[in-house]
Amino acid sequence: MKLEISLFKFDKNSDYLPFYTKHFLKITNEITLLDILNTINNENPFGYENDENFNLVVNSIYLKTSTKIEDLVKNFGKDLTIEPISVRRACNDLIINENDFNDKLNILDDFISQEDKRNYQDLKQYYYASNTLNHKSEYIGDSVLLLAADLIQANKENEEAILNILKEQEIGASYHTSLEKRIFNFDSSIEEKIISIQKKLGLLNKEEERNFRIKNTLIIDFGNLQDETEIKHNFKDFNIAYYPANKSEQTNSLLERLDAKILKLDSLKLDLARNTFNKNQEITYCVATTILLDAFDNNADFLLVDNDDDFYLFDYNRKALEKCSGREVILPVIHVNELQKLANGEHKLANETLVKHQINPEII
Repeated sequence: MKLEISLFKFDKNSDYLPFYTKHFLKITNEITLLDILNTINNENPFGYENDENFNLVVNSIYLKTSTKIEDLVKNFGKDLTIEPISVRRACNDLIINENDFNDKLNILDDFISQEDKRNYQDLKQYYYASNTLNHKSEYIGDSVLLLAADLIQANKENEEAILNILKEQEIGASYHTSLEKRIFNFDSSIEEKIISIQKKLGLLNKEEERNFRIKNTLIIDFGNLQDETEIKHNFKDFNIAYYPANKSEQTNSLLERLDAKILKLDSLKLDLARNTFNKNQEITYCVATTILLDAFDNNADFLLVDNDDDFYLFDYNRKALEKCSGREVILPVIHVNELQKLANGEHKLANETLVKHQINPEII
């Protein structure tokens, strides 16, 4: 088996910009990602830690060097891009400056032991994997929230004091975005711990209270998604960016029958922090803007969503998204039920809702 590897390179003392070196590696005795790094290093030395717990990013997913090559190939193919866990904090190739991670622990100083500090180091991956850091570098970090959950579980007497400290953080727990799609073989109990802290802080929206529509906007009845209807218009000349949420299996089945080009963008996996939207709209708007603009910049004809909430969030909050990005956000948003009607040739029926969009796709 032969792998094509793009390896991130940057020396803060000599390089103005990072770059990537290409390596074509024939796998012989290598078993793990660490073995790959060691093999490359024997020929072309670079900065990394020869440790199976060293954290890296491969093809935009966070993992450890203990990851087996067979798992890498199964999930990412044979073309691998290897990067540090924080490109912006890289100082010697795959080694980064971790001062930001270590400094965030200071808020819990009154409650932690030396053992807790060591345990915090094991949570490093969860800190840097958070997409929130791409928007808010001041974010206290998921690692602090995880350690706080452990501290409270170990000593209930400190719960109120620890929660009060978390409440005082300006860029705190309400800015959390899910790690689920960002970490390889993610342990769902990690997300559950963070959600438990958000719940204790009173940050979670009650489902019946969620409202992603701006004031004075219409409620649209998109109808229901039908099973395996006849396709009369196949969209073969369209580029579609699909942000999946609720009905991905049904939606994917429809898309497979359309012959359209479905864009594969990392941004379409980002979490919108819907659960805390009514407490903190800012992080949701930041992520939504990233998704829309990335789709637009990659020549999508429209963003497809599969539920009402996401439609309202992306389409009815245009002004907020434009304020967040400093750019005009003009990409149309289409509900999957509308797409099905268009594909079925039910143009008049589809137009009944399309004309109510903030940006009418005008594709009929």
